[in-house]
Amino acid sequence: MPLRYKDRKPLIIFLCAFVPLWLIIFSSCKNHSHPDKKIFRYNESSGLASLDPAFAKNKQVMWATHQLYNTLIEIDSNMQMKPSLATRWDISDDALTFTFHLRNDVFFTDDACFINERGRVLTAYDVEYSYNRIIDKSTASPGAWIFNNRVDSVNGFKAIDDTTFQLKLISPFQSILGILSMQYCSIIPREAVEKYGTDFRRHPVGTGPFQFVAWEEGQALILKKNERYFEKDAAGNSLPYIDGIKVSFYDSKATEFLEFQQKRLDFIDDIDPSFKDEVLTKTGHLKKDWIGKIELHKHPYLNIEYLGILVDDENELVKNSPLRLQKIRQAINYGFNRRKMMLYLRNSIGIAAESGFVPAGLPSFDSVLVKGYHYDVAKAKQLLAEAGYPDGKDLPEIKLLTIPIYGDLGSYIANELLQVGIKVQVEVIQKSLLMEQTSKSQAPFFRGSWIADYPDAENYLSVFYGKNPAPPNYTRYKNAEFDKLYEKALSQKNDSLRYQLYQQMDRMVINDAPVVPLWYDMAIHLVHLNIKNFYPNSLNLLELRWVKK
Repeated sequence: MPLRYKDRKPLIIFLCAFVPLWLIIFSSCKNHSHPDKKIFRYNESSGLASLDPAFAKNKQVMWATHQLYNTLIEIDSNMQMKPSLATRWDISDDALTFTFHLRNDVFFTDDACFINERGRVLTAYDVEYSYNRIIDKSTASPGAWIFNNRVDSVNGFKAIDDTTFQLKLISPFQSILGILSMQYCSIIPREAVEKYGTDFRRHPVGTGPFQFVAWEEGQALILKKNERYFEKDAAGNSLPYIDGIKVSFYDSKATEFLEFQQKRLDFIDDIDPSFKDEVLTKTGHLKKDWIGKIELHKHPYLNIEYLGILVDDENELVKNSPLRLQKIRQAINYGFNRRKMMLYLRNSIGIAAESGFVPAGLPSFDSVLVKGYHYDVAKAKQLLAEAGYPDGKDLPEIKLLTIPIYGDLGSYIANELLQVGIKVQVEVIQKSLLMEQTSKSQAPFFRGSWIADYPDAENYLSVFYGKNPAPPNYTRYKNAEFDKLYEKALSQKNDSLRYQLYQQMDRMVINDAPVVPLWYDMAIHLVHLNIKNFYPNSLNLLELRWVKK
């Protein structure tokens, strides 16, 4: 049925209001810059599935929703929690009740879902609604796990008044604060969800530094500066500084790189293997031809790449595998050169994992207190002999499962281990199949990675908690002493004491060797010289509030 004039009027007003921005943005694509508007441009080669924070399960959605919404707590560049929508919080003596005191000057952006289409003040009732929506089965949020079996199912979320919100846990879990910084926990207005229904995924209404303008799926996403955003800089100037954001969706990394070269993109995230050698030296620096033309940003990224080893003694695959022996697992860890691997296969993007499973970038990381494995052929051979396989004699061949993008990595490790006496057959399979096999405990030796869901070492150590299924405990590691320490750490309020428990657990995992840590990842960005204040963070969130162009 065609729209009546009354129905079309808001649409006409909307288009009239935003056509100028559209013209500015798209004309600036041709002119590369515009004298009046500062638009930050980046590309998402993997596309974008939703702008609903309840579905912020991947980097693409997290980056976009981070511009549009706020959370009670956020993480600063030093991985420390700081207030955002909340000004402060109190924790009860039993560590079960968290009370948050909210700002009273935060507004949702103007939208037709509100009375008179004017954005209203955010209150604690919005927090209560947003969190309950995550665990509501009808929402089907992939983020429901963050609260399930942790938050009181009856009185878990409660608005005490407009500026006071209370969260109640079933049992102590200090890491809940980190979880509340996740994009899943962005605060949304009930009115928008009720008005747009399933279309809320492409009609976001938030309080963030930018607000939604338009999204043509597969073509472009356009955001503009939120003129009523609450944050200011130290001098009292309103944030953000730039006028808008344009996200393109070229699925070809080659096209993306070309657009960047021609200054139609302001930065690119990561460097595709096909042209990394064109830009970077083996030591991870810009090649001579690029110096003075662009900037290279590298910083720790909370991701560890590793090889996992199934250690469930009750599994038939383990009973007949040499990997059931701790000394064989340790020999593998000593038997290849991680630093050479990083130099020649990774152009030094990342840090050789010679400490624990917890990666660099977290406050509790300490390479002195947690010693990992380094390259030591003699030590590897000694362990092989002690395990009953001198020089690898009679040691059965071990199969390593990996995915296509890491096939060369598997081959490198296999060749290195062959010098020690350990024969490894590398089998390359599709990622979906590898995930299925590791989840079903059908992969004795496999390539894996773990990206932080929230900035706390507990998130990494949960991978080895004996009561956890796969995921996250893909190796099926069980250690009663480890589990005791893990449970003790959950209720420890003192950061220093909690970090000591984390380090003790990490040392335990390294000694038992259910994993072979490979490297602690780095986020790498290529940025044009006219972009300033583009600050990195270990969560690899795209932070544009402070950017100047």
